Amino acid sequence: MSLAELSFPALTEPRGRVLSGLAWLSAHEDALERLGVGASLAAEVHRNTRLELEPAAPAHRVYSGVLYDALNYRGLTGTQRRKAEDAVVVVSGLWGALGFADRIPAYRLSMSVALPGLGRLAAFWKPHLSVALADSVSGHLLVDCRSSTYAAAWAPPPEQTVAVNVFTEKDGKRTVVSHFAKHTRGELARHLLTRRGKAPETPGQLLKATRERWPAELVSAGARRPHALNVLLEG
Repeated sequence: MSLAELSFPALTEPRGRVLSGLAWLSAHEDALERLGVGASLAAEVHRNTRLELEPAAPAHRVYSGVLYDALNYRGLTGTQRRKAEDAVVVVSGLWGALGFADRIPAYRLSMSVALPGLGRLAAFWKPHLSVALADSVSGHLLVDCRSSTYAAAWAPPPEQTVAVNVFTEKDGKRTVVSHFAKHTRGELARHLLTRRGKAPETPGQLLKATRERWPAELVSAGARRPHALNVLLEG
């Protein structure tokens, strides 16, 4: 892994500070507790102490979980993979933000963790991300699939951002879902990468594209609140 080769070079210096803080904390006797993980992940936490020497792979291979499984990068065509690498930005507790093809080692660190001298990572990254991402997102529609923990690290311009919410609906009653929210956000990202036609450029166009697969509604942005795309699943 080379910090100099990652996307958003304005984040190089703060990335180095987080790497150092994580290495120190991961070597501490109460590292598992402070990182919020169990004993089964002790080997991964130990790896945090030597990340600059660990093998690296593209971010789309390193990250896993419900959302990434639903996006299924490996199942995309070559053209669709290139679209994903151009369009997907991963917000990270360790790196701040990454391009989908950036080469990184596997690591263990949540945005909710506090590191020595840096504090809570969401608060640490917020001013850095506001500067580093400003030019790259200018003029683009942002489809925000982050969880609340990661959304706290960066507030993109509300007028060009659509936060994706997922509800189940049964007998007229709506319920917020968590596991299926991640899965549906991943499926939506995949749908936007694989569907024919131009990528949505406005919230209204995003709503139309989403309705190709799911019932959905759009709530307009407020002064500080982004647009909200509410995807409705059957209860």
